[in-house]
Order: sequence, then structure tokens, then C-alpha cells
Amino acid sequence: MPKFMDLHDGFVGVTEDQLMEAHQRDLDVEADEGVHFEKAWLDPESGKVFCLSTGPDKEAVKRVHERAGHPTDQVYELSVEV
Repeated sequence: MPKFMDLHDGFVGVTEDQLMEAHQRDLDVEADEGVHFEKAWLDPESGKVFCLSTGPDKEAVKRVHERAGHPTDQVYELSVEV
């Protein structure tokens, strides 16, 4: 199954607990789209969040994030891994 990395902006000052809540909202709806979010990383100073997932395609990843309340258009398929 393809892997994806996506990027969110606007999370300046977010705490670890708040990131976990956002990640849980993804987990709550991911199965509906055949997606699984493996991990999320946060840089609270820049407000950047990075999410690693697997799924059928980038549109499915976008739909999960939209439904979870934190949409992004920055979803990248990780087709080369070393």
C-alpha cells in the first residue's frame, strides 16, 4: 500500500496533548477511507505538523484530514524509500 507524508501549517503553540487529540480524530475516521495514520510530528515554533500514513491514494488521505477538521492540500506520495 502506498505511503504518504503530509504537511499542515498553523499549529503554532500546539501542545503534545493537542496534537494527540488531532491525531485521534484522524484515527477515528481513517478506516472509512482505507487509510492508516502511523505517526504525527509537530514543530510548535513553526506550527508545522507532519503526518505519515498509508492508504489507497492521496485523495483518501485528504478526505480523512478534512473530516477530522484539519484539511491540507500538501500530501506527498513516498514512492522511493532507501
